[in-house]
Formats: sequence, structure tokens, C-alpha cells
Amino acid sequence: MASVGIIAEYNPLHNGHIYQIQEIKKRYPNDTIIIAMSGNFTQRGEPAIINKWSRAQLAIEAGADLVVEIPYHFATQSADYFSYAGITLLEQLKVEKLIFGSESNNLDSITEIAKAELKDDNFDKLVKIYSKFGYNYPTALSLALKDLTGKIIDTPNDILGITYIKTILKYKYKIKPESIKRINNYNNKELTGKLSSATAIRENIDNLDKIKETIPNTTLKQLTKETLHKKEDYFKFLKYKIITEQHLEQYHLVEKDLAVKLKKEILCVSSYEELIQKVKSKHQTYSKISRALLQILCNYKKEDAQKNQQLAYIRLLAFNTKGKEYLNRYKKEITLPIISKISKNKNKMLELELNTTKIYTLPYNNSEQEYKKEYQCNLYRKEN
Repeated sequence: MASVGIIAEYNPLHNGHIYQIQEIKKRYPNDTIIIAMSGNFTQRGEPAIINKWSRAQLAIEAGADLVVEIPYHFATQSADYFSYAGITLLEQLKVEKLIFGSESNNLDSITEIAKAELKDDNFDKLVKIYSKFGYNYPTALSLALKDLTGKIIDTPNDILGITYIKTILKYKYKIKPESIKRINNYNNKELTGKLSSATAIRENIDNLDKIKETIPNTTLKQLTKETLHKKEDYFKFLKYKIITEQHLEQYHLVEKDLAVKLKKEILCVSSYEELIQKVKSKHQTYSKISRALLQILCNYKKEDAQKNQQLAYIRLLAFNTKGKEYLNRYKKEITLPIISKISKNKNKMLELELNTTKIYTLPYNNSEQEYKKEYQCNLYRKEN
């Protein structure tokens, strides 16, 4: 059975995602489409607008056949970690092709740059040098790429595509990358009609009438009936942690200078966003701080992170009949255990998912219901 993989967050699933899936189906009409998707918290260091089970269901209804979870440890870190987990899950599942959105849609150029990064030991040094001069990480990365290759890559999906290809090359994976032309601006905070970015949609999430033309009806219905998880709902819990914890630097991704700033500013701010803006600097990007704050919120320490460096399982979130047939075809060849719920014999990485789900549900009235889903076989099954 031929297969195509996508690495995604679907936060929320919008018309641009529908376009990508439809284009894949045109290109490979008989292939099984497999999604590696972040869980309840995202790579930006924020709670997903709706829970992972609902987002996985929406993916299946949009045309995917199987959805698996990128564990918290990898889903809430930099692109390298996010890429490693997503690509490794797809490789484990015997996926033949990875398809990602790209602003340039120039796979040859992106691959050339990925190879140059891997071969040149000066790349990381150049990134650090530019960072010391005050450039944020994405800009430092772009400048280092220009120095090494003479090419300018400064758009987020192309940079992420480079990271995907680096992972494939580094681990000698068999999966083949392909790109699809991205047709909207990934970071645009303004709604731009039917094809608006997830960022713009989240910025306007309180006005469903305003965003309804940007998302499929299935997503609109889900947003209407679900609890919407917003980072500001977690601020009081984060504030308590920062005030009462003596050693913030023990938490994953929290450096000493950031810990000092957080202690200094926490009583002077009244929101999550204000805190990030207060401690943001030339060397600490918005996303980096947001991810660090999430580790504090979720009580995730450096010593815990050291125990979760390798993927320990493949966790199913949703599938249809075609996805189930695919799993049955390849399950004997897959070396990682395939699980659908957390059992009593859980490992450290699964314990982490359980604990972060507790935090994800903390501000809301449906905490017990959402928490129980981790123990129940809650995955969405769609019979074709």
C-alpha cells in the first residue's frame, strides 16, 4: 500500500490544510494519507485551540486516513526536535513520501541547502555569531544559510522544509520529500479571505462569524461546541508557579537570565502576553520564551527532558477503514509499540502526556472528562 505523510498541528484545521490534502489526493489518489500531529500543546509553546482528539477527527473528515501523535517533549520544542519526531514517526509507519508546504516550492534548492548545512561544521557557529549580534534565531539561521550557500531562505515553511530534509538525510531515512506550493502567508495576523493563516484565525477565534469563511464547516461546528483553550486562561497558574518556585532554571528550556527576568517582572504584569513582551530580548525570541514558559507551567524539568530523548511508541489518535487496513498490513514491520490509550504499564513519555493533559484541562469545567480520554480508547474511527 503506497502512502503519503504530513506533519501538522491543525490549530485549527483550515481551508489551506484542506487544499493541501486535496492536492495530495490529486497527485496520489490511491495513497494512504498519514498525519503526524502535535498533541494538546503546540510548537509555539501554546495550548491547542481544541483538544488533540477533536483535531485528529477533523483531519480524518478532511481526507486523511490515519493520525498519530507527536509527543509533548518533541511537539513543544524547536523545529529540529519537532522535525525529528514527525519524520521518525512517519518512517516507522513505512510512509514513502513526505509532502510539506513551501513558499518557494523549489525542492532542489531546499535540498541543496539542507545538504550544505549538514556538511559544513561552520553553520552552527555562524548562527551563534549572528545571534550574539542581536538577530533572532530565524534571522540568524537565514543569514548563516546565505553565507554558506549564497541563497536567501527566510520564509517559515521553506526553513521548516530544510529541517525535514536534514532529518531525513541525517538518519538515512527512506522517506522521500516533496513540496506543495503554499498559497497563504503562514505568519500573517490579518485575515485574508478564504485562505487565511492559522495565526490570523486564532487571533480572531472569539468571532466565529468573522472566521467562518476561512475554515471548513466541520471545523466551525467543532469550534462552536468545544471548549476553546487560550493561553491567557493559564496565566494565573503560570504566575503562581513563577512566584513560588525558587529555582526556575531547573525547568526545561529555561536559562538563568530568563529565570531572573521572570522573577523580576511577574508581579508587574497582568497577562501571559504582557509577560512575554516584558522579558523578550534580542537573544530570546517570542517563541523561545513561550516554549520555556510552557515547561514551567507543565512542571517539565531538565532532568525529565533527559529521559525523553528518543521516541518510545506510536500513539494512534484517529483512523478510517483505509488507515486501519494500512496498519494491519505493516504492523509486523513496525518496531515501536503501537498504542491507543495509556495503560497502567505506562512509560515516562506516556506519563508526561498524562500530566500535560491534566494541565491542559485545568482552567475548564470538563477536566475530568478530558483527562479520562487518555485512559480510554478514545481514538476516532471512521468506517468508509
